[in-house]
Amino acid sequence: MTDLYTIYPHPTFDSPVLILALEGWIDAGGASSRLTTSILEDANTIPVASFNADLLLDHRSRRPIMRIEDGVHTELVWPSIELVGLNDPHGRDVLVLSGAEPDHQWQAVARSVVSLASELGVRLIIGVGAFPAAAPHTRPALIASTTASPELVDRRGTIRSTIDVPAGIQAAIEVEAAAAGIPAIGLWAQVPHYAAGMPYPAASLSLAAKVNELGNLSFPTGTLASEATAVTNRLNKLVADNSEHTAMLRQLEEHVDEQAENLPELGTSTQAPDEADLPSGEELAGEIERFLRGQGS
Repeated sequence: MTDLYTIYPHPTFDSPVLILALEGWIDAGGASSRLTTSILEDANTIPVASFNADLLLDHRSRRPIMRIEDGVHTELVWPSIELVGLNDPHGRDVLVLSGAEPDHQWQAVARSVVSLASELGVRLIIGVGAFPAAAPHTRPALIASTTASPELVDRRGTIRSTIDVPAGIQAAIEVEAAAAGIPAIGLWAQVPHYAAGMPYPAASLSLAAKVNELGNLSFPTGTLASEATAVTNRLNKLVADNSEHTAMLRQLEEHVDEQAENLPELGTSTQAPDEADLPSGEELAGEIERFLRGQGS
């Protein structure tokens, strides 16, 4: 046990992949959250370590949930940061770090995560997230990626770009892992800007496929696929009734098709369409929310 985390008795893992899925940073469409649920919901998980939430979290921004039954306070559920172990359907070892993104001591947490990864024999660290983008719902969600290991750039098969953006703690872990010689990659699904505020399982599906590919894993995606199809059908019905939205969709399709064509070249940076040329994403998002409420979901 350290001040930052408690480690529990656990079996020896065989070259596990570590998946980072911490809540609180960019997760448009709930893509990484839904992916994490998909991985963990039917798995036999083993507690490996628990981070000190009282030390790392601001409980005024992530308040515990109080359950009240007939006026009686029956339970208080605190936010947590947990590392668990499990197997994919083919028996490969996987670790998942999930829970709230820390509010404090990021550098210390990054060092601790990488130290645990080293002790546990982790062969690859994969972070997952999602961001709003000029992308259509009629195409599979493209994946952008980040890595602090130059040797990984040419084999990751994802969108590359040059940009300065605010970072989450996964970026700090990537840098720390690279310094320790552990390969680490961040995967970021593109979610249509007009659907970023609603559940968007198509992005979870793309993340799952890329996690399986890079980690040589075999997590099933059947439920995610059916959820993605249902949401796509609903969005198709809404967009088809508005010529302006249909025109926006065609422009986004052209842009994302160009991105997809450039992926094998790994190095071609593409620019999103000028937002001034697009109908308001907020306007369409509002219509989507009203439409879904009318569908009862």
